[in-house]
Amino acid sequence: MRGDRVEIVIDAGAGTRTYQVVATRAGRRVEITQGRGVVEVTEVTRGGTPVRTARFMASRVLALVEHPAGRQGSVSEPAVDGPVGTVGQDGRP
Repeated sequence: MRGDRVEIVIDAGAGTRTYQVVATRAGRRVEITQGRGVVEVTEVTRGGTPVRTARFMASRVLALVEHPAGRQGSVSEPAVDGPVGTVGQDGRP
C-alpha cells in the first residue's frame, strides 16, 4: 500500500547508516526476503513486478523496521466506558 516503508539500519564499520525503501505509488507494497546471507527489501507492483530493490549482507543488518501506512477508510472503535460486551443477569447491558 502506498506509504508503507521499511527502514534498514546497517553497521558501516565506523558507525551506522540508515536506508529506507518506500511504496511510492498506490497499489505498491514493500516485501522483505532473506536467505543465503542476504536481506532483500523490494518495492513491488500489484502484479508482483519488482520496481526497486535494496540488498544488504545479513551480517551487517542491525535493524529492520517496518512502518505500515495509515489505513484510510478504517473505522476506529468508539470509546467505551467499562468492560466491552458485558451483560447483566436480566439480559440487558
